[in-house]
Amino acid sequence: MKASGDIRGGDKLPSREDVLAFVRNEKGKVGKREIARAFDLKGEARIALKRMLREMEDDGLLDRHGKTLHKGGGLPPMVLCDIVARDRDGDLLAVPVEWDEAAQGRAPRVAIRMPRRPRPGQPVPGLQDRVLVRVEETDEEGGPAYQGRVVKLLERARVQVLGIFKARREGGGRVLPVDKKALGREFLIAPGDEGEAEDGDLVSVTPRSSHSRAGGPVMARIKERLGSLNSEKAISLVAIHAHGIPDRFAATTLAEAEAAKPATLKGREDMRALPLVTIDPADAKDHDDAVHAAPDDDPKNKGGYVVTVAIADVAAYVHTGSHLDREALERGNSVYFPDRVVPMLPERISNDLCSLRPNEDRAALAVRMVLGADGQKRRHTFHRILMRSAAKLSYQQAQAAIDGRPDETTEPLLADVLRPLWDAYHCAHKARQERAPLALELPERKILLKPDGTVDRVIVPERLDAHKLIEEFMILANVAAAEELEGHRTPLLYRVHDEPSVEKLRTLGEVLASVGIKMTLQGALRPEFFNRILAKVVDTEHAPFVNEIVLRSQAQAQYAHENLGHFGLNLRRYAHFTSPIRRYADLIVHRALVRALKLGSDGLADATIPDLPEIAAAISAAERRAMAAERETVDRLIAHHLADRIGATFDGRISGVTRSGLFVKLFETGADGFIPASTIGADYYAHDESLQALVGQSTGESYRLGDVVSVKLVEAAPVAGALRFEMLSDGRVIPGAGGKRGRRRAGGAARGERQERAKVRKRSKR
Repeated sequence: MKASGDIRGGDKLPSREDVLAFVRNEKGKVGKREIARAFDLKGEARIALKRMLREMEDDGLLDRHGKTLHKGGGLPPMVLCDIVARDRDGDLLAVPVEWDEAAQGRAPRVAIRMPRRPRPGQPVPGLQDRVLVRVEETDEEGGPAYQGRVVKLLERARVQVLGIFKARREGGGRVLPVDKKALGREFLIAPGDEGEAEDGDLVSVTPRSSHSRAGGPVMARIKERLGSLNSEKAISLVAIHAHGIPDRFAATTLAEAEAAKPATLKGREDMRALPLVTIDPADAKDHDDAVHAAPDDDPKNKGGYVVTVAIADVAAYVHTGSHLDREALERGNSVYFPDRVVPMLPERISNDLCSLRPNEDRAALAVRMVLGADGQKRRHTFHRILMRSAAKLSYQQAQAAIDGRPDETTEPLLADVLRPLWDAYHCAHKARQERAPLALELPERKILLKPDGTVDRVIVPERLDAHKLIEEFMILANVAAAEELEGHRTPLLYRVHDEPSVEKLRTLGEVLASVGIKMTLQGALRPEFFNRILAKVVDTEHAPFVNEIVLRSQAQAQYAHENLGHFGLNLRRYAHFTSPIRRYADLIVHRALVRALKLGSDGLADATIPDLPEIAAAISAAERRAMAAERETVDRLIAHHLADRIGATFDGRISGVTRSGLFVKLFETGADGFIPASTIGADYYAHDESLQALVGQSTGESYRLGDVVSVKLVEAAPVAGALRFEMLSDGRVIPGAGGKRGRRRAGGAARGERQERAKVRKRSKR
C-alpha cells in the first residue's frame, strides 16, 4: 500500500520522521489504525508501532486527542481561537483558546486568511473576536506556524469596560471595574458623561484614553446603563453582561413559543398508564426527566429489571432553523445563578409544554432498558410517547419514603413505584462498581439566600441515594442513546472526556510524592488508577488535597462530533440525551434519534450534519462561559456577605500556589481569597512548582497546596468578588525544600524574626 507523501509501506517499521510526515500531511482523522494501514503493518509490527507512538507522545513529538494524533505542540484541524494581533501587513493573527502554556510552551500563532470578496452578510472578524478556525501548517520560515480560515465568528470583542458607577452630588463620578484583574483601578466620569446612570448602576464605559498622564484614574464616559445593583438580587447581572450571556429572548422567539400547541397521541405510543415519576431538587421549576422500574418478568432474566427513562420531547417544539432553535444554539445551555436562571428556552417551553407535570399529558422520548441481575444492560429500545407523570418528588422526599418516613404523596407509591426503583438502582450499582469510574469526593456547596437576595448561609447538601439513583439511570440512558445512534450510523454529538496528558501526570506524581504517595503506572491508564490513589487517603488529613489535585490533573470534558470516549466515567461511548430543556447538545441527540428510528419528520436535518463540528465547538465554549459566570457570581455574593467582617479570622485550606502568592479556600463558606507572597512574614518566599509550595529561602518554612491554615480577612471587594487575607499560621519545614533545601534552620536573626512574627499572629488571633 502507498502511504501519504510517497512513502512505501511494508513489514519494516517506519521511522519517526516518516510517521511525523504522514500525520502532518494526511487529511482527516489520523490514529494508530490509519498509520498501520498506510504502512501495511500487521501483527507484531502493530504492537511495535503502538510502543513507538507512545514514546513519541512522551517526547512531545505527537499530541493525542482521544484516538486522533497530530504533531506535537500542534493544533487539530478545527480549533477555537482568539484574534490577538495584526502582522506587519495588517493581517489578523490568532491563538488557540485551549492551550496550556505551562505544559506546552508558547501558544502557536495562526495567520487568518480572509476572502478577497466576502459574501454579502458574511461577518468580518476583528481584534479580540473569538472564532472557529480550520487550520493547516505552513512552511514559511519565521512566520506563523499555521494559517487558517474562519469557519464561524462566535463572539465579538467587547471594547467597553464594565463597572459600578459611584455618583457625585455635583455630577459625574467614578466607575469601579468588576474584573478582578483591574482591582484598585478606577475610571473618572466627568459631569455630563454619566448619561442616564445612577449611583449603584452596572454600566459599560468607553475609556477616553488607555492611560492617564500622572498614573491616576483614566477618564471615561458611560456608554450604557445595564441595570441597578443596589440590591444583591441583581448581582448576577454583572456576570451576565461581563460574559455576554444572552438573557432576553427576541419577540419573534417568544411569539413562536407561545404559538406552540401541546402534542397529541398522533405518531406516539401511549404510556400514560405507566407510573413514571420525576425526582428533582426541591426548588426545581422544570422537570424534564421521569423514571420507572419493575422486575423483569422474563424467566431468562431472573433477578433483572426493566428501567424506563422518559425525557421531555423538546424536538417536537423546537424545530431546526426556527427562531427558538437559533436562540437555543446561541445560548448553548441554561445558566444557573443563586438568584436566577437564564434559560436556554422560553418558559412556555421549559416550564410548561416540556415540564413533565403530574397528571398532565406530556410528549416524551423514552428509552426502555433491560438490566441483568449483575446490573449490566442487556438491551434497550427507544420510543416516542405520550406520558403522564404519577408524581413530582424531591430527592429528600423520595429518600425519606425509602427510609421509612413516607408522606401523603409517597405512601401510595412506596410499594409499587419507589421500592422497585431502589431495587433496580442497587442492581445497576453492581455494574457501576465493576466499571470503576473516577470516584472523586468533592462536596459541592450551595448558597442559600434571604428574601432580599443577600446570603443567608452556605451549606453542603447531603448526598443521598436518591441523587445517585437518578444520576446512574441518566448515565445508562445517555450510553443507550450513543449506542443506538452508532448502530444506525447516524451522526451525533458525543460528550467526550480525554485521559490526562503526560505532562499533567508527571506534575501529579511530583505533588503526590511531596506527601509520601508513590504513583506507579503499569499498563493502560484507567480511572481505577486514580481511585487507588484516592483510597489511600480516605479519612486522612490529605484527602481533600489529594482529591483536588487529582481533579486538576484531569482533562476538561467537552462536546465533539467524533467519539473520543469518556475517561472519567470509563465509558467507550457517551452522549448527552437527558436534558434537552437546558443543553443544546441533548436536543441534537434527540433529533438524531428521531431521524435514525424514523419517529417523525422533525429529526436531524441533512443541512445540520456538516455543521456538527462547529456546533460542538460553540456549545463547549458556551458551557465554559456559563461555568465562569456562575463561579464569579458566587464569589461576588460571598464577598458582599463578608464585607462587614474585616479583621475576622477564618480557618481554611491552601487551594492554589503561584509565584505571586497563595489562594486559600475558607471552610465556612468555600470562599477563595488571596495572600500576596510579599505579605507572608519576613522571609522571601519562592515558588517550588514540584512541591506546589511557597518556600522561605532563609528559613525553609513552607506553605503547600492542601495545608490547613488560619487567616485574617483584611480586604473585601464585593464588586470584583475578591478577598484578601493575611496569613496567621506558621509554615512547615519540608525536607529538601527552600534556599537551604530544608537542611537546617536559619541563624539567630531569622529565628528572632520568626518569634516576633509568632507573637504578632497570636495577638491578631485574639
